[in-house]
Amino acid sequence: MKSINNEIITVDEMTAGVRDALLRAPRLSGFSVRGELLGFKLHTSGHAYFTLLGENTRVACVLFRSYAASVLAWPKDGDEVLVRGRIDVYGARGSYQIYATALLPLGAGAKARAKEMLRQRLEKEGLFDPRLKRPLPRFPERVAVITSPTGAALQDILKLHSLRFPCSELIVVPSLMQGADAAGDIIRAFARVRGIKGLSCVILARGGGNRDDLDIFDSEEVTRAVRLCPVPVITGLGHQIDSTLADLAADASAPTPTGAAERLFPDGNALDAALASARGKLATRISARISSAFSALTESLERLNRSVIKNKLTPAGDFLSSADERLNKDIRTMLKEADARIVSLSQRLEARSPLALLSKGYSICEDAGGRIVSSASGLSPGEKLKLLFKDGSADVSVCGTTLEKIHAEAG
Repeated sequence: MKSINNEIITVDEMTAGVRDALLRAPRLSGFSVRGELLGFKLHTSGHAYFTLLGENTRVACVLFRSYAASVLAWPKDGDEVLVRGRIDVYGARGSYQIYATALLPLGAGAKARAKEMLRQRLEKEGLFDPRLKRPLPRFPERVAVITSPTGAALQDILKLHSLRFPCSELIVVPSLMQGADAAGDIIRAFARVRGIKGLSCVILARGGGNRDDLDIFDSEEVTRAVRLCPVPVITGLGHQIDSTLADLAADASAPTPTGAAERLFPDGNALDAALASARGKLATRISARISSAFSALTESLERLNRSVIKNKLTPAGDFLSSADERLNKDIRTMLKEADARIVSLSQRLEARSPLALLSKGYSICEDAGGRIVSSASGLSPGEKLKLLFKDGSADVSVCGTTLEKIHAEAG
């Protein structure tokens, strides 16, 4: 049923329309709001209920148990807090309220209490254990820089990089560095870093600003993301006095982005000078080693020569001299024995020589052909013969032969 001037709707329809209007407003679907805490109550269910006051207005808030576990220290009434969440209509009471996802202290005292409680808890877990800290690479080849792409921190790092160690590759991973969404953006940046191959180190950097802007680096999520990074992390968050929990979790920290770059990147000019000095020292040491090796080789050669002469050549010479003497002695002995045999054979030969018989008064008979006549049986009367004596010869003629008589005399 409709009225004359406007449509008549039910309460439920009106509430649904209000809720729909709120949900279509992007600014109200996810925001952060600051105010004074009032009427804080922690229910036995684990849910927290409270009111957030402005100067002239107030709004009811609820923090469900699933989000309440992230609150380290519950704030007190009167504390200034930051509430993150969304706004919606609670139809049962006909009111709107904030459905919070995070409750963060803003007052100095409350923030300090929360930070200290978180520090103690993470320290008990070993998150800040010095034994977990990894050394920064001496010569980083590829470095990821998590920072705002439009901030002064990046320019400071790029300048130091170009002056000191330009051969290192820089990869800028853009992220918000302040504001309500910065913490989540930084966590996502660390997630992207895990996909970069060959990474040597990560620089988490932020330029100068007031201390409140650094609260995100005291959050548990950012602190854990720094510690869980697969490569060493160095922080340069632009504050000189205070140290954030992210600084404690990092492998190294510096008070400024420039300081972080100076600590990470080696000085190229100093490296060139060191290399030149090292080359000179190396050349000197090599020359000294070569000279020493040559001297040692010469000494070894001399020792080898002395050893060869003493242990090989001298004994060999002595052996040859001894062998020569033995050989000469043996030859002389053999020659004497040969002379003795020759003399004996000569004597035996001379004893058997026909000339020896002639000297005893015998003679040798030869026929006209010069053949020795050893038997009378072959002689004929009138045959001419020659008789050989010790001192000459005589020509004779056979008158006759008497064989038997000679045989009888011979017998």
